[in-house]
Amino acid sequence: MDDAIQIDNRWYIPATSSRADDRIRVLKSDDGFVVFSRHGELGRAGLGEQGFYHLGMRHLSGWHLLLEGREPMLLNSTIRLDNSRLEIDQTTPDLFKDGALWLPKGVIHLHRELAASDSTLTERLTLTNYHGQARRLRLEYHFDADFRDIFEIRGTHRERRGKRHPPELLDDAVILAYTGLDGVTRRTRIGFEPRPSCIAADAADFDIALKPRTCTIIEVAISCDSGNTYFCVPNYSESVGAIERKVDADRHSRAEITTDNEQFNDWINRSVADLQMLTTQTRYGPYPYAGVPWFSTPFGRDGLITALQTLWAQPVVARGVLAFLAATQAERTDPASEAEPGKIIHEMREGEMAALGEVPFRRYYGSVDATPLFVMLAGHYYRRSGERDFIGTIWPSLERAMAWVTSHLDRHGFLVYAPHGDKGLVHQGWKDSDDAVFHADGRPPAPPIALCEVQGYAYAAALLGAELAEVVGETRMALRWRAQAERLRERFEAAFWLEEPGFYALALDGEGAPCAVRSSNIGHLLYTGIADPARAARMAQALVSPEAFNGWGLRTVFEGEARYNPMSYHNGSVWPHDTAIAAAGMARYGRKSETLRLLEGLFNAAIRFDLHRLPELFCGFERLSGQAPAHYPVACAPQAWASGAVFMLIDAILGLHFDPAIPTIHLHHPRIPDYIDWLRIRGLKHLGGELDLMVRRHGDDIAVNIERRQGNIELNVTV
Repeated sequence: MDDAIQIDNRWYIPATSSRADDRIRVLKSDDGFVVFSRHGELGRAGLGEQGFYHLGMRHLSGWHLLLEGREPMLLNSTIRLDNSRLEIDQTTPDLFKDGALWLPKGVIHLHRELAASDSTLTERLTLTNYHGQARRLRLEYHFDADFRDIFEIRGTHRERRGKRHPPELLDDAVILAYTGLDGVTRRTRIGFEPRPSCIAADAADFDIALKPRTCTIIEVAISCDSGNTYFCVPNYSESVGAIERKVDADRHSRAEITTDNEQFNDWINRSVADLQMLTTQTRYGPYPYAGVPWFSTPFGRDGLITALQTLWAQPVVARGVLAFLAATQAERTDPASEAEPGKIIHEMREGEMAALGEVPFRRYYGSVDATPLFVMLAGHYYRRSGERDFIGTIWPSLERAMAWVTSHLDRHGFLVYAPHGDKGLVHQGWKDSDDAVFHADGRPPAPPIALCEVQGYAYAAALLGAELAEVVGETRMALRWRAQAERLRERFEAAFWLEEPGFYALALDGEGAPCAVRSSNIGHLLYTGIADPARAARMAQALVSPEAFNGWGLRTVFEGEARYNPMSYHNGSVWPHDTAIAAAGMARYGRKSETLRLLEGLFNAAIRFDLHRLPELFCGFERLSGQAPAHYPVACAPQAWASGAVFMLIDAILGLHFDPAIPTIHLHHPRIPDYIDWLRIRGLKHLGGELDLMVRRHGDDIAVNIERRQGNIELNVTV
């Protein structure tokens, strides 16, 4: 598709096609994912992103079903609530032979169930004849595999590609193959049961005799292979069984949240299902991949923030994230990958282009914030779990991470970044598009750049790192890090606070000049606790002003700033995770009324998106009565930290805290919004105990009851 994709920054994508369809359907399992049209097709609509991908390569680019040479009419298309499969109902249009009506519309029913299990996509098609007469029907599956790297699909031009092999035709399957420039042969096997009446390199035909009121079933298994000599070919039932076991295991690892508001429950349930689907089981434990389609791979920052969001309800995810990132921490300096000893990874890729170095992301460390966030998560995980042994296991990685942070603070006064080479990211905070950091007049800042929120992360990392140092007996190190945190806080207030007009600067440039731009980044300052309390109150008020809060969420840049554009990626759009972090920061400073406003905005946005799924981002236009939020056409959906937002917001309004030393859970000034009368949490575990809680609202008053207690565990509520 010539007009499919261009790139906003080197590695991000704006829409250039008017054919964007927000109603795609997504399945993911471990290192494989599929992006369908609502019709269950691949490659006939959308922005060019549709396909079945495995390990960064598109193994199936075309998938199209015809009955009697005609495309069936769509009746219904939905992803099951647990994301286990895509279910589609279709029927035939009026079919004519020799100028006469041969089969009226609506008498042949096609029920399609599609499921993805790691490297295999399966489909079960059930055809039912509701016509009063027997009919012999020709059914065709058309397919293709272009074996394109995901970065090609995102718009990166390649001078050379590998070699396509002639298709291998079997009685019941076709094998398509490609050997990349990296020397790896990648294959796609498309197998059918029963055997087709005719099979070719790009199609399989079935001759089906259907008596009245009878049905027939066809199953397809599409399997991917990268460099092996065999295929894993489960059938449909085996794939669904594997998915359901994963869903069940996830259910038992987290607390369950329900309310009396069914729409709010829909938002929670969709978020739970999306996080489960996005989470891949690695050798170190569960890791939430960032998002589908562009970021279905481990990202350091995204995994860390998602783990922080869900920590209170599902701490096993945080443990997996910490173990994975400790194992992949940089050990040496490499300018090409921006690695430095102690840094935490930004992104990992498995595809052909990453293997060849055509993109730098095989193991890429170009992130200034993942390293302090790693220490932050470890500190919060210890508070949540009390697991001294685990902290001891990852302590060497925590110490190296803090050494990297403190060395920057010692050299520069702040935690700063500057890009290396011409392939990596220009900006290395969470807003990492090329134009995301700027001065008040729109000029780009000269590096090295100190982002405001990154100083908050460094401050929190030093304080939480000091707590962990005491856990492992390093008391002198704890004293040193606490002193460094206090010095950083003082320098931060002196350098970043702009008395007129009264907010914290977005960043400092290489000369120490402030980027005097109002942005959502200040919400992260509240979350980390670095902001002066009096100034924090002013920031909370600013964040719910009409320039910042568009009625759905926080604009990344306030309306009126030089580069403000509500349709941009980072300069005026709304990111749900960003709004949730700000809301949690407001609650930290006792501003729960503002927290509730942001919660209400995101809730109202969620229920207006397809499947009640918050996307990666959406446009920052003002909320108008009767209108839904404006889509950002190529936003990832699902996206892990967008799905995690609701859990961070619930944590914030309830004021949940856990004592790492004794089995006690605290609720600090709990609040629930006026559209919810009660909120129940089942299976909230801590230090061997477990509680079921009921939080009820009576006007402005809150009552908390323990409905079930297992083990020696206490609840402390401060109202």
